[in-house]
Amino acid sequence: MPRPKKISMQTIADKLGISRNAVSLALSNKKGIGEELRQLVVQTAQEVGYPLNDGQSSVSAPVLVLVPERILSHEDNEHFLFYHDLIWGLDSRLQEEGYSAVLVRISIAQEEERILPELVQHIDYQGIIAFGILEKDYILKVQQTLTKPMLLFDSYYRDIEASAVTSANIEGACYAVHSLIEAGHKRIGCIAPVNLTTSHEERWFGYTKAMLQNNLQPDFSLCLLESEGFDRTQEELSAYCDRFGEGDYPTAVFCGNDRIALLLMKELDKRGVPVPGRVSVIGFDGLAMSAEADPPLTTMAVNKKALCTAAVEVLGQMLRQPESPVVRCSAAPVLRMGGSVRSLA
Repeated sequence: MPRPKKISMQTIADKLGISRNAVSLALSNKKGIGEELRQLVVQTAQEVGYPLNDGQSSVSAPVLVLVPERILSHEDNEHFLFYHDLIWGLDSRLQEEGYSAVLVRISIAQEEERILPELVQHIDYQGIIAFGILEKDYILKVQQTLTKPMLLFDSYYRDIEASAVTSANIEGACYAVHSLIEAGHKRIGCIAPVNLTTSHEERWFGYTKAMLQNNLQPDFSLCLLESEGFDRTQEELSAYCDRFGEGDYPTAVFCGNDRIALLLMKELDKRGVPVPGRVSVIGFDGLAMSAEADPPLTTMAVNKKALCTAAVEVLGQMLRQPESPVVRCSAAPVLRMGGSVRSLA
């Protein structure tokens, strides 16, 4: 889906032939420029459709970024490592476009009991970004209770009518599995707990699409598609490997994220099953630690910079036109080759 046309501070700067910093100073009502130029900037902003609040830029009211506490904690190291760059990349892009961001931790108890952050009662804010894998019921509570525009970032729920920016999960997974097929693999498994996140569900769709496009039927005996929770992954992977005993493992497995892929490689190593000698493994996310694995993991690396850029563009459109239709944008991941896939061709 094409992104909405972006109107940014740079648009105003280019129109007036001044620096973007001068525009930022003018719209945030800071010292450093004359009043005549300030008024000209405000007038131009109105003409091009840049969002203003009482004659000033919307930077005067921050964007709330709701972040699940579990992905800010080192106790969940894999999620922390993945989301850390996204959080600060998003904050940086918001600042570049003249917005300020307030990160709000949402505890597990708040999610479970659907308690909104107290902060929303005490500050003025212009929009909300629901970051990462917040519980569905919690997002619904936010949407139904708070009236400001809300963007879902990195994850979404198909039956919640809200704009979202995510990775291109179906296309990325399809590309990954195509690469395995081109390497000569046909017995390809898929491990993606579709009951936990929409991202895993879409990556399963991408796996299925690639298999059918190559006249290969997905073999459910080679797949693991449900999970009792993120804390049960290692146990469930052990049970998955138990299916095969000393017998016929799939020649390759596509995993719904790098965390699953790395844990699968660990489980296979414990059983003396070499990667990629006997089983090739490919992941999705592009965690830094994946490149340090032995062997380095081949993975579909999420384009974090593109995700953050798209999120700020879509949010800007929502703030300028609160009644605009729901949009869903995606950023294409990139195949990052490691040493965990071997060619059978």
